[in-house]
Amino acid sequence: MIETIELFGMRIARLTMRETVGCVLDWCANPRGTACRYIVTPNVDHAVLFQHHGGLRAAYADAALVLADGMPLVVASRLFRKSLPQRVAGSDLVPQLLTAGKPLRVFLLGAAPGVADVAAHRIRMQWPSANVVGTYSPPPGFEDDAAENEQILAAVAATQPDLLLIGFGAPKQELWVHRHCRQLQAKVALCAGATIDFLAGHRSRSPVWMRRIGLEWLHRVASEPGRLAARYARDAWMFPQLMWQEWRRSLQKT
Repeated sequence: MIETIELFGMRIARLTMRETVGCVLDWCANPRGTACRYIVTPNVDHAVLFQHHGGLRAAYADAALVLADGMPLVVASRLFRKSLPQRVAGSDLVPQLLTAGKPLRVFLLGAAPGVADVAAHRIRMQWPSANVVGTYSPPPGFEDDAAENEQILAAVAATQPDLLLIGFGAPKQELWVHRHCRQLQAKVALCAGATIDFLAGHRSRSPVWMRRIGLEWLHRVASEPGRLAARYARDAWMFPQLMWQEWRRSLQKT
């Protein structure tokens, strides 16, 4: 049984990176029935969306694992004496899974056309034990196209991956995997955000020191201001309010 804490309404696993890698690899080796286990990795933006997005809340409720991707969530957990042991970001988890040296069949789903193919090549070069069995880049609006969704499910089914990396961005990826987890013929699916882009070298991650002190968001907004500035401004306004609400809830429980 995986120990969890409740933070901002989400049930987040109290796992280290090492424990998470062991858990995911075990699930890949020992699948659960017919339903694909899926993993979500909330950051501050997800926490804000979670408060008013019913579909996202339902997706989180059925997830096999909820991991703290954002360092502010880890800091908040410690302020409220719930103590998540460390940040387990999806973009760090994937390389750790590939580095483990276990034979792993991987499918890359998402990113712009051609990007997943580049990522697949780089994975094969760097991690020979990983077998990238397929890639697919759905067209815009695919989530509302029944025929396109059937084609995605068929592509995954044809390759039977151990690990399906989904890079649609939030909340699209969480909503999509929740809707289709019972049809997905993969053992584990990981909602991985921009991880496929990072693996391909299509986008660059922040320096390690920025990640360690919780400033990765600054690097991202500087890299993509047109896409991310408004989102981070909203989150900067809303997150202190979530902290206040969490503090009030903690007082009521004491």
